[in-house]
Amino acid sequence: MSQITTHVLDTATGKPASGIPVMLEARTGPDHWERVAQGETDNDGRIPGFVLPDRVLPPGTYRMRFETATYFQRTNVQGFYPWVEVVFDLRDSSHYHVPLLLSPYGYSTYRGS
Repeated sequence: MSQITTHVLDTATGKPASGIPVMLEARTGPDHWERVAQGETDNDGRIPGFVLPDRVLPPGTYRMRFETATYFQRTNVQGFYPWVEVVFDLRDSSHYHVPLLLSPYGYSTYRGS
């Protein structure tokens, strides 16, 4: 399993949100980020193999950028947020699941299991 996983659920429809490009970046300086992984959510709203299973990321600050405008345009929904960025601290080598609950005018996230 990837060290970092995600899942996007469209809470307005109660279904997984497919086709959302997602980028994972590591903070390497005060205003600098380096891309670590990227992918697109599948029909289940997940990205299989987002971070290669044998890759262990070092502790630090990371961000996931969800390109939500792509999803809203494809589903003919007027969304308020063109993208969502979730910034979090990776403290150790354990599994981190970062889900996104999305609707046209709101979103939330949490550390899942």
